[in-house]
Amino acid sequence: QAFPLPSLPRRQPTVLVACGPAQNGAIGLVCARHLRSFDYEPTIFYPKRSPDPLHRDFTTQCEKMDIPFLSYLPTEVQLINDAYNAVVDAVLGAEAEVAEGTEPCAAILATLKHVRIPIVSLDVPSGWTAEAGGSGDISPDVLVSLAAPKEVARRFQGRRHFLAGRFVPEELQRKFGISPREYPGSDCVVAL
Repeated sequence: QAFPLPSLPRRQPTVLVACGPAQNGAIGLVCARHLRSFDYEPTIFYPKRSPDPLHRDFTTQCEKMDIPFLSYLPTEVQLINDAYNAVVDAVLGAEAEVAEGTEPCAAILATLKHVRIPIVSLDVPSGWTAEAGGSGDISPDVLVSLAAPKEVARRFQGRRHFLAGRFVPEELQRKFGISPREYPGSDCVVAL
């Protein structure tokens, strides 16, 4: 359940995790760790590493789990389509700490908009504005909203939308008006 993409076959469970330098990139590193724990084969592309100590710790944890890091992202999209079964988009997030047009994010998004394998976006699809307005160039198949769906989720046209928010304390749910969801069993995500 940590990676809700039932169409991803276990016989070839390769996943590319594209991480940006801000908060969403750190979430991508955590996602890669979970993927490895559930017998997927993640590879991380994290070209601009954050100096934040927590991000460095997440990077070290991934390295200790023998998750490979790419030194560059192939611009030949077919290489990505052939090598991986899905891409996790953790480049930009709702916080918009990094402008879409700056490197390395712009190059990553230019490549991702041409891949033909499923894209799983974490929280907000990269390049989309979190509030009302137009969507970006990438079209994710799956959206995993964190804590609560953002306004941008109304424009999501992909196959599946999940909420990962079981971790939000009741006090914060009340404070921010987040409607509690029923999570089946011990699942950490719920389909929306």
